[in-house]
Amino acid sequence: MKTNLLHGDCIEEMQKLDDGSIDLTVTSPPYDNLRTYEGSLEWNENIWKQVLEQLYRVTKQGGVVVWVVSDATIKGSETGTSFKQALYAMEVGFSLHDTMIWLKDGGGAVGSQKCYTQNFEYMFVFSKGNIETVNRIRDVPNGSFGKNKSGVGRRRKDGSHKIEQRKLCEEFKVRNNYWYQPPERGLHPAVFPEQLVKDHIVTWSNEGDTVLDPFMGSGTTGLAAKKLGRNFIGIEKVEEYFQLSKERIERETAQQTFL
Repeated sequence: MKTNLLHGDCIEEMQKLDDGSIDLTVTSPPYDNLRTYEGSLEWNENIWKQVLEQLYRVTKQGGVVVWVVSDATIKGSETGTSFKQALYAMEVGFSLHDTMIWLKDGGGAVGSQKCYTQNFEYMFVFSKGNIETVNRIRDVPNGSFGKNKSGVGRRRKDGSHKIEQRKLCEEFKVRNNYWYQPPERGLHPAVFPEQLVKDHIVTWSNEGDTVLDPFMGSGTTGLAAKKLGRNFIGIEKVEEYFQLSKERIERETAQQTFL
């Protein structure tokens, strides 16, 4: 498995990638003006539009972008930037395959003293055409496990009931599209929980696929990708975070080839 870590502006670096070369992107872009990232951040509508345009170009047909985002609250109103980004992704050609929720399961921020505590972020799942890979996670206990649900079914046209023979229920069923995962702290102002990233990588890609994170931060997406046998391309602008990511990923995959 190959790893390509790029220190620079994500738009400029993505322009160097081949069309349709990425199977899956899992990333969390800056949220409005909530953080400055060592004073390096310039983030506005013109920039995130270019990012989404480049992501569409580099994503292969059937590929997926997982875009984890939230909004600032300014003068008592949420900005709605996350929705604008989702709508623009559709304008450039993506399908909005699913609007998922990352429920942080404790903690959270207060956007306003007149609102309830904010405790989730959006996980927009964009697809380029029909999704090629979906490995849905089954880990929700099924209360009907082992029970025979055969019996009277729907009516026929003549009014009589069908007697349906059903398979025994499986032990676990597919998750809902809101995922509980506590946030992580420490290495970066906005750390991705590794398990959250792993679950998306397992769901939307296969071993040997190429995963991209154009806002690499502390390298959690890369770390998860390498542990799961995927190639990884990571881009980070801030020198401190780039070096941190590089060190973390190299420790995990010292035996792998770095470009």
